[in-house]
Amino acid sequence: MSTAPSPLAALAAEHGLHRVGVRPPLRRYLATMWQRRHFAASLAGSKAYARNQGNYLGQVWALLNPVLWALVYLLVFGVLLDTSRGVENFIGFLVVGVFMFHFSSASITTGSNAIVGNQGLITSLQFPRALLPIASVLAELVTLVPALVVLLVLVPLTGEPFAWTWLLLPLAVGLQWVFGTGVALVCARLVSQWRDVKQLIPFVLRALMYVSGVFFSIDHYVGSGTAAAVLSHQPVAVYLELVRGTLLSEVPLTPALWAWAAGWALVTLVLGFVFFWHAEERYGRG
Repeated sequence: MSTAPSPLAALAAEHGLHRVGVRPPLRRYLATMWQRRHFAASLAGSKAYARNQGNYLGQVWALLNPVLWALVYLLVFGVLLDTSRGVENFIGFLVVGVFMFHFSSASITTGSNAIVGNQGLITSLQFPRALLPIASVLAELVTLVPALVVLLVLVPLTGEPFAWTWLLLPLAVGLQWVFGTGVALVCARLVSQWRDVKQLIPFVLRALMYVSGVFFSIDHYVGSGTAAAVLSHQPVAVYLELVRGTLLSEVPLTPALWAWAAGWALVTLVLGFVFFWHAEERYGRG
């Protein structure tokens, strides 16, 4: 049986035309993503701007949400349950934890819905589908920026002195954003193929909130040993600790912590991207 391409296929290949709905090679896929990067940036900006436009307070809710959650957790865990033991500046510790966990949680939630929530866009336009979860997490980063400004105002009010480590905050947040993008790519594919996964994500995020030291010190409550090592080195806890280390003087900012944060970000992004790319031709087909 002859395997020679047909004249039409040869003509299409000669002019750089390719079959629609076929996963392109990884290098070409990355090149196309780079060419369409402005599309992802514009999509992220529009998502971030439109999120609270239907409310009277508009974009102010991007600041109020984490502040209100921090107040609730301060009342429950700082006053009623007294989980402040082992932490000198518990208010600063809690505020940073709530703000940054909210960022990770929102990135994973919106990123997981990037494919199933944009079927109209997928069926009408040809572009690398990975741009959708990337744009979703980028939108969360855009929303986080004014919240970080509020955070930089609140932390000194808790008695925390200014320090040079505050300059490292963008790098710490950037690593957390890269990690969130990798997780979003994984979740976007899983939810696209198995819609029931979407129902499980809130439960996983709630479990992560309780084991990541958002409102308590892992070292103080868990102590040492295998359990403490696992909890303190899982990625969400690492990024909370890293951001706290840049802003709070009582949290040590060690090279090992940076190494863990960079390692989680790089590995998750690479594996998540490859995992998502492998199913490129399936997106938008039901």
